[in-house]
Amino acid sequence: MIDSLRLEQIVREAGRIAHDLWPGAGHEVESWEKEPGSPVCTADLAVDAFLKRELGRLLPAAGWLSEETADDPARLSKDLIWLVDPIDGTRDFLRGRSGWAVSVALISAGRPLIGMLAAPARNEEWIAIAGQGASRNGSRLAASARKQFPGSRVPTDSLSDHDVDLHMVDKPNSIALRIAMVAADEADLVATLRWGFEWDIGAAALIAREAGAQTSDAFGQPLAYNKRDPRAFGLLVSSPDIHGMALERLAERAADIAPRTKG
Repeated sequence: MIDSLRLEQIVREAGRIAHDLWPGAGHEVESWEKEPGSPVCTADLAVDAFLKRELGRLLPAAGWLSEETADDPARLSKDLIWLVDPIDGTRDFLRGRSGWAVSVALISAGRPLIGMLAAPARNEEWIAIAGQGASRNGSRLAASARKQFPGSRVPTDSLSDHDVDLHMVDKPNSIALRIAMVAADEADLVATLRWGFEWDIGAAALIAREAGAQTSDAFGQPLAYNKRDPRAFGLLVSSPDIHGMALERLAERAADIAPRTKG
């Protein structure tokens, strides 16, 4: 049995390490692009190294999959793996904005057992344990229960002509925090239509699901983890009653985009 209190301490300390390097707190941090449009900074690497060491000590048998570590195929033979995004929302982090979080999930047999987000710039800690619900700063979460699709709150910067019946709300750069907004009933719907990585969503999707939201990929298929190719096409997290309507809205666009973007 994992020591959940020690896990919380580790993720909280990872958040503190990141916050101590955050430009929003007046610090300077070196950054560069891993590839065009994909920023990384010294804080990402510092948090990744800390988590790899401390989570390895906490659960030595577990494998490891992180955005900032070269993938080791040995993880595929492991029943348990740590799924980590050291700083989800690096763009907001570098701009001194608060929309970033440390994301950690423990995956067993392809399904998340525990998910945690530390968002110290927002004074938020989120945690979910499979079958035991989800909380933020110790308060139990109840996800959006919206029943009508038009007017649904969506964290986004803009809406397409197809979606003008939706309602824009504040959008943190971190996809994990946007998903968590559905868990906290601060948004009704989060949807993406691109190939995304498991580490972006593992912890937050569990938090949303345990709060009562419905989660899937863009085609309505269950999310799975520790795959050989650690990607899925799109994400849909919403109130259960609008999930089917959201899939219908996205279906044509998803079918058109998916075969053109993989690889």
